Amino acid sequence: MLSWGDSRWGGLALFLFAMAESTFFPVPPDVLLIALCLGSTSRSFRYAAICLAGSIAGAALGYCIGHFMWRTAGGEYTALAEFFFNHVFSKEGFENMSDLYNKYDFWIVFTAGFTPLPYKLFTISSGLFNVNITMFFIASIVSRGLRFFLIAGLIWRYGAPVKRFIDKYFNWLAIAFTVLLIGSFFIISKLF
Repeated sequence: MLSWGDSRWGGLALFLFAMAESTFFPVPPDVLLIALCLGSTSRSFRYAAICLAGSIAGAALGYCIGHFMWRTAGGEYTALAEFFFNHVFSKEGFENMSDLYNKYDFWIVFTAGFTPLPYKLFTISSGLFNVNITMFFIASIVSRGLRFFLIAGLIWRYGAPVKRFIDKYFNWLAIAFTVLLIGSFFIISKLF
């Protein structure tokens, strides 16, 4: 995989990999991002930008999948939605979850975009619950940008030794950072 760093197709592969991960692919793009950055540390931030662009394009596709597979152009529920309401969960349960998504839209998408949670589930469910599209993109760009540029910056600064650190601790650090960030906003909102 390190050879992709010197390949003229490395950036395209990363874009497509990140786009696929935001809609259906189970492996996060961090794997290829790390390999490309290690293969060419001088291009680390370029690769982070490409990974972000692919991830956001995939997020838009995931949002559309959730939105259009669940509702018709007129806003009515599709046959797929009706099947779920009849066999999987109630319409009331769906509406309750939709209210939570719309109340905490930024935080739900941000948390999924920055942590090791499966981002694709949240891009599709954001469309499914008709989350505010502007808020969806802001949260996606901020969270995915932080994640990818943090990885690229660490590799650019420290090189190969940081790979072991990222492999071992990134998920735990991402979760801790997100808990601290959300906790601090919660505390501030209670104080003011």
